[in-house]
Amino acid sequence: MSRGTILFLEDDQDLQSLVSAYLRERGYEVEAARTVKEARTVLACLRVDAAVVDGLLPGMMGTDFIQEVRQQHPTLPILFASAFWKDLKSHDHLTRQLKVSRVLHKPYKPQELLLWVEQILAARPPPPPPEALAEGQDSAAEDLDATFRALCAEYGARLEEKMRELAGSMERARAGSTEGMDAAYQLTHKLHGTAGSYGFHAVSGAARHLEELLKPARDGKAAPDWRALEAARQALATAARNAAPGNAPSPAPVAAPAKSSAVEVEPRGTVLVVDDDAAWLAEVERMGKDRLVRVVTARGADEAVKVARQQRLDGALVHVDLGGKEGGFTVAERLRTVEDSRALPLAFFGAGGDVTYRMAAILAGASLYLPRPFSPMDLSEAVERMATAQRPERARVLVLDDDPEAVRSLSAALTSPQVEVVGMGDSYRLVDALAEHRPDLLLLDVEMPGPSGFDLCRIVRSMPEWQALPVIFITAHTGVDFRVAAFQAGADDYLAKPVLREELRARVQSRLERARLARERAERDALTGLLLRRPFLEGLRARLAESQRTGRTLALAILDVDRFKKVNDTHGHLAGDRVLMQMGRLLSSRFRREDLQCRWGGEEFVVALMGAQAEGARDILARMAAELAQADFEGDKGERFRVTFSAGLAVAPQDGTDVEALLRAADERLYRAKSQGGNRIER
Repeated sequence: MSRGTILFLEDDQDLQSLVSAYLRERGYEVEAARTVKEARTVLACLRVDAAVVDGLLPGMMGTDFIQEVRQQHPTLPILFASAFWKDLKSHDHLTRQLKVSRVLHKPYKPQELLLWVEQILAARPPPPPPEALAEGQDSAAEDLDATFRALCAEYGARLEEKMRELAGSMERARAGSTEGMDAAYQLTHKLHGTAGSYGFHAVSGAARHLEELLKPARDGKAAPDWRALEAARQALATAARNAAPGNAPSPAPVAAPAKSSAVEVEPRGTVLVVDDDAAWLAEVERMGKDRLVRVVTARGADEAVKVARQQRLDGALVHVDLGGKEGGFTVAERLRTVEDSRALPLAFFGAGGDVTYRMAAILAGASLYLPRPFSPMDLSEAVERMATAQRPERARVLVLDDDPEAVRSLSAALTSPQVEVVGMGDSYRLVDALAEHRPDLLLLDVEMPGPSGFDLCRIVRSMPEWQALPVIFITAHTGVDFRVAAFQAGADDYLAKPVLREELRARVQSRLERARLARERAERDALTGLLLRRPFLEGLRARLAESQRTGRTLALAILDVDRFKKVNDTHGHLAGDRVLMQMGRLLSSRFRREDLQCRWGGEEFVVALMGAQAEGARDILARMAAELAQADFEGDKGERFRVTFSAGLAVAPQDGTDVEALLRAADERLYRAKSQGGNRIER
């Protein structure tokens, strides 16, 4: 008996074949369409229970098609799949206005799509419980695995042909063909979205990098950098040649590790290490292999820039005295000139580690300073920190279970580039762990020595700071009494043992996403992405308390865009919004993660820098002011204009030891800067 009919609108035939086969094996009827015209025919002739719509279709955007569908099918459950549309505004547009049930980010696996299909069709009769599936469908699962392996091998065999097609398209594009440029972009877009679904993760990643380089050229926003494009194409071709088919993992319960298949281990990040000591570079490469870190090396500034142009990096580690005292700062400046590396997280390392060196490194844009030689742990932590800086949405899950095997199993199931997992087994340390790790979700076993999961959940809910923390119970009990007790204790959800890996991920991701959206709405300014006043002030008070405990200074600056009313009146409010967004980008990317940035209101911004003295903070703001002053903005009528900002700077403890005193001092100095004509930083 069919579990439902799915319209699957996707122009990539490879992805369509893979996903359709998987859904059909799971009992769904799939009506596949590769164009909007075919999809319209399906909807006109058949009743479908749900639709999966790709974001980029031939001749039409997926969002436009959904808008069209909503006129005739206002309640049809729709999953929207795209490699883009990841920001908060886009998510709101899709879910609120277009009533999309779920935004699915490419590349995705068929198992993930199945989870969301089953979720949006939850009103239908539920599938058999996991036990029944395990007992009665082992052979079906084996057949499905065999089908997947065959599909993956078939896809891998076609990669060489796709690489020849891509090379031809890029050759035509280089000769001036618009059609060639569009064909190259479309092909890399499909490879990015589909190769990962088949298990070819390296191919997907390389295609993504090439896609990002092609997009501005294809859209007419920038001239193509053919040297960088050709290097990215060759990297993609290399990944395709080295690809091993059939890596798609088969689903298996967390509680039954013996049945799970091995999966490809992704590197924790890619870091560029720059040093003129070949022996030391070889040692760092060895450390990287041990710590699952991909290390690429360079022995000078020219080589470092070449590497940065050829591939995506999570960060760079630069010898501070490369080629001479503080020569590494020159390398850092050169790296900042590379288009995709302007916001690249930087760290310096060297034998000299005094305050002078460290402050100079910070002023050069570094977020870390390591000793030389550094340890494998230092390398691992540095890469993790830099990679996280480029993945601001990465969530942290705290797993509390007295069974170490359960903690390891749950951690392995949940850990991903988007989710960091912290495991612990001592329930008495929960309060300390909350303060130390500040998780975004708590996964809690119910039956433990000492306080039960119910007791711990009540403790969490009694703490104002953690009342909104998502809490999920893991339990062997699923009766009515347990469910009532769980929700009365304050839990948001529960999972029955044995835990299915797919169900665990789906529930955790669902809770994390809702919590993130709620937090974003409550704490972030929608235009600039910066903190709003209340969360900024909370963070500032915490930073001030820390600075008093440790004896460190804290610099606070209020920034104001000069003559902003004139910008709005002369060039239009949309142009004014673009100025504010650029200020938000500069403040987000030019400061360290431990610093705080806030949109105070209107055209005013506030930034707090931990451990900075007045002169150092002034230098950082001056570099940012120079960068903004060189930026060209476009008015509503196409005219070009530039802007500046003024700032007032205060430092704790010299100018005060509480928030109000610092804000007052900085505001007075800002007023002085404005009254003297603006484009000034007053201390």
